[in-house]
Amino acid sequence: MRKLAPVILLAGASAMLAACGAGGGVFNRDRPDEFAVQRQAPLVVPPDFTLTPPAPGAPRPAEGTAADQALEALFGGPAPRSRIEASVIDRAGSAAPSIRSTVGDTATNTVAKGRVTRDIIAAPEGDGQSAATVIPS
Repeated sequence: MRKLAPVILLAGASAMLAACGAGGGVFNRDRPDEFAVQRQAPLVVPPDFTLTPPAPGAPRPAEGTAADQALEALFGGPAPRSRIEASVIDRAGSAAPSIRSTVGDTATNTVAKGRVTRDIIAAPEGDGQSAATVIPS
């Protein structure tokens, strides 16, 4: 009787484990992926039928690109600027069109601020309670 109980327990456990692997049930992965669905805009009949057909591969004008839709969803449409913000932008003026090329040029003059400025900029953020002075030797 003592040897029969483990054999029955082992046979029952293997039968239950075999039933889990059978077709169907909770573990069946033969179904469509619910995250692969993309929402499409509904079809719209234009009021004027003399329109020219769109170019092949061009995005629909009502939809825009996926990047435009993401920006619209994240940040909303263009918001009116406050008086102060408009004043700051007016005072700043506009940059030269070649400003990025000029800044990245090796002939652009730069000013070396020294190690102290570099150390101040690279200092960790905080309220300074754990700050320590290091004297270079």
